[in-house]
Amino acid sequence: MYDQLRRLWLRLEDAFSTPFGQSVNPWYHLGAITFYLFWVVAVSGAYLYVFYRTGVREAYQSVENLTNIQWYAGGIMRSVHRYASDAMVLAMLLHLARNFGTGRFRHFRWFSWVSGVLLIGFVYACGINGYWLVWDRLGQFVAVATTEWLGWLPIFSEALERNFLVQANVSDRFFTLLSFAHVTLPLLLLLFMWLHTKRINSAETFPPKELAIGTVLMLLVLSILRPALSQGPADLRFVGQIHPDWFFLAPYAVLYAASPAVLWLLLALLTALFLGLPWMLRRPPKQPIEVHLDNCNGCSQCADDCPYSAIGMRPRQDGRPYEWQPVVQADLCASCGICVGSCPFSMPFRSGTLVSGLELPGLPLAVVRAETDRALATLHGSSRLIVYGCDHGLDVSALRSRAVAAISLPCIGMLPPAFVDYALRDGRAQGVLIVGCRAGDCHFRLGIHWIEQRLDRRRAPYLRQRVAQHLVELCWAGAPDEDRALDALAQLRARIDTRQDKSVTAARTQTP
Repeated sequence: MYDQLRRLWLRLEDAFSTPFGQSVNPWYHLGAITFYLFWVVAVSGAYLYVFYRTGVREAYQSVENLTNIQWYAGGIMRSVHRYASDAMVLAMLLHLARNFGTGRFRHFRWFSWVSGVLLIGFVYACGINGYWLVWDRLGQFVAVATTEWLGWLPIFSEALERNFLVQANVSDRFFTLLSFAHVTLPLLLLLFMWLHTKRINSAETFPPKELAIGTVLMLLVLSILRPALSQGPADLRFVGQIHPDWFFLAPYAVLYAASPAVLWLLLALLTALFLGLPWMLRRPPKQPIEVHLDNCNGCSQCADDCPYSAIGMRPRQDGRPYEWQPVVQADLCASCGICVGSCPFSMPFRSGTLVSGLELPGLPLAVVRAETDRALATLHGSSRLIVYGCDHGLDVSALRSRAVAAISLPCIGMLPPAFVDYALRDGRAQGVLIVGCRAGDCHFRLGIHWIEQRLDRRRAPYLRQRVAQHLVELCWAGAPDEDRALDALAQLRARIDTRQDKSVTAARTQTP
């Protein structure tokens, strides 16, 4: 089921990769876009709040003055505030759907999933509260509908909707309370958004600048072409047609099509279902990373590189002359192996038994070295290449041939840079192709970033200087991207052949 869903998402994302490119594909940055839209809503809301007046009569009129008298600023800000709020709901729900469709909600991701589901309620509470403040006919409808819905609960002694039977029941103090709630709820939302990302190392909370600028421009154009307008002043005697915001107010259709009890039951069932998904669809967990202190100098690079903050540094306890040692929190460990690739002891050139400071149970580094040796021994021809791939990206076994060997790892970030040097040693391979998940969509978030920086000698452990850069090619490819990997292989082979031809020509020129 999830393989089919994942392929469906990949096809959908492909349609966006063509105009946007892989690294700026909005599907890969939905969480960051949601964060960004929150700040757009907050900034535009702060501007509106400066001119807003709390009160039964003043509320509607102050919003109208912003929209009509100050249309060039307040009117645009009001529209941006409205459309950014809608866009935040859309981005949030798409982010949830994509993580479900790609299976990224189980095991170590349960906290992010559960906190994200709870955030949906906060976002809706903020938006619905905002409609009350305008106090037009739509705000009146939202107020009455919300109190009818809440009034069904037995915790209230009398029907809340009675407060809206006549205009005199609605007081200025009530609007002061609404205004306070509209400031407090977003602050609580921001707190929960921080908690949502707390277990994530280097969490992306700001999208690429191209997406950020494009999002604001889109909101501005929409605000100018179709400004957000009030639907007439609230009148509790009014019975007529309104135009709801379906992004926030869709649940109210269920309220009136059925009953408050049905809406409560539906929301309770959906919430329980989504909160329970990480355990209902649970797969057998993998064993967490093992620490071998005999081969650890406490450099803390593993803790810096861990995508999920599963590794912490503690004072050394084995008596060796180092200050720190890594400690793994098993419930946070993704078993991705990225920390293995970050360890300076992950050196395949070491003689005897190869044991790194951190080892992935089921795939120790000694096995990776043995598989590399076996793969290199099978190569034939003049342009011998080895491919290291990722289990969650393209299946690199499809690239194998007499001149191409392929090895797949749980994450390409697990590959120590020294293995590139090791594969090229003594000409056993003439080039190395690194294949990881699509750019911006690494299954373990940071794998492709760290391996790219290590090979570019910008992050420890560095690729040795003796390794020529033209012998290494990087390719970020998903399951259906075999053509992209074949093109990368062809480019690598052509580059190697060109260098060899130049070397041969230079040698002949120097021969007397």
